Amino acid sequence: MINIGVIGYGYWGPNLVRNFSEPPESQVVAVSDMNQKRLALVKNRYPAVEVTGNYKDLLSNPRIDAIAIATPVSSHYELARQALKNGKHVFVEKPMTATVEQAERLIEEAERCQLTLMVDHTFIYTGAVSKIKEVLDSGRLGHLYYYDSVRVNLGLFQHDVNVLWDLAVHDLSIMDYLVGVDPQAVSATGMSHVQGQPENMAYLTCFFENKMIAHFHVNWLSPVKIRQTLLGGDRQMIVYDDLEPSEKVRIYDKGITLNDGKEHVYQMMIGYRTGDMWAPQLDNTEALRIEAAHFVECVQQKKLPLTDGKAGLRIVRILELASKSLAERGKLVEIKY
Repeated sequence: MINIGVIGYGYWGPNLVRNFSEPPESQVVAVSDMNQKRLALVKNRYPAVEVTGNYKDLLSNPRIDAIAIATPVSSHYELARQALKNGKHVFVEKPMTATVEQAERLIEEAERCQLTLMVDHTFIYTGAVSKIKEVLDSGRLGHLYYYDSVRVNLGLFQHDVNVLWDLAVHDLSIMDYLVGVDPQAVSATGMSHVQGQPENMAYLTCFFENKMIAHFHVNWLSPVKIRQTLLGGDRQMIVYDDLEPSEKVRIYDKGITLNDGKEHVYQMMIGYRTGDMWAPQLDNTEALRIEAAHFVECVQQKKLPLTDGKAGLRIVRILELASKSLAERGKLVEIKY
């Protein structure tokens, strides 16, 4: 049995408490939040769970094995660092930290203390993304040409981070998992339409070797909600629509055929291939439930999490450089590893 302490009971905290409380392998023993009304909600639903307005009570509690952090990104580093120094395993909400330097320090601390550090990249644990990964690894798509993602809606405006750190982090983590290759450079443009607030819409492009490109469109100011990703290969293509109730993943046997015959020395002939579409059956288990169980398993068996600290670092590195490019109106920024 792994005993969990949860810091933060705002938007995501209730989901963490529920998913760490229900499985037999773990239980939530304490929740910390500065808002007394939120703590009252915890006590009403989970009478046996201790509540406190001081997160340090969780860090010093000898019963607690691991800390789950669901607070603003600006606080992630310090909370996770203190948790690790107090001998607690850490499950931290995305993005892992506010800077690359902070992410690297947490990784070093976790390794030094031989503790589990896992980042909450929830979408990686969905049945849809797992199926896409299976298809990609099988080679059915062939050489990947592009990854094109749109994640837009009306609100929720954040005051501490821009739209890239809030929304693009989801799609960057999915791309990182699916593609498994680091980008060589990034370019980002965007705009804030609310004076004094972070950018509420942005476009991010990641450039890879072998002519692959990834593009992300994120927006808090859209009249409609869209959660769609296109992956194009030289053999097949995939459309992933997270809002689609029954067929979230559709695989298309469509593409182009390049014919470079001797009779066309100076002109490449392009043919179009149109085949069948099929929608694979997906596992509908709640992603966070799978992720929470994975974290507990990694703690118990001392395994490396699928979304470990290094995965979190890769995403923070892209976001940090994307923000730099954003400030310079899309200037191309090379990524140094």
